[in-house]
Amino acid sequence: MKSNAFLINTARGLLINEYDLAEALNQKTLSGAGLDVLSVEPPSPDNPLIGARNCIITPHNAWGSLESRARLLAQAVDNLKAFLNGEHRNVVS
Repeated sequence: MKSNAFLINTARGLLINEYDLAEALNQKTLSGAGLDVLSVEPPSPDNPLIGARNCIITPHNAWGSLESRARLLAQAVDNLKAFLNGEHRNVVS
């Protein structure tokens, strides 16, 4: 990545080598990072990203907004209605 790039990870913590990312941030070979996930949650006090330069770590709770919870509940209701009507939804085979 370019040194002026920002790395964003909201997917899976293990996608990132946290030690290498912390080194890149601290050595200024990467401008910054925004993380919603870490390899271990809650993070241990010795996680190299805690205190790393230009690293913002947020709790993995994007689903917690009112809008997200309303959407999750609506999907649950739709799934239940479909089941009662004999419809197959979200089938994994």
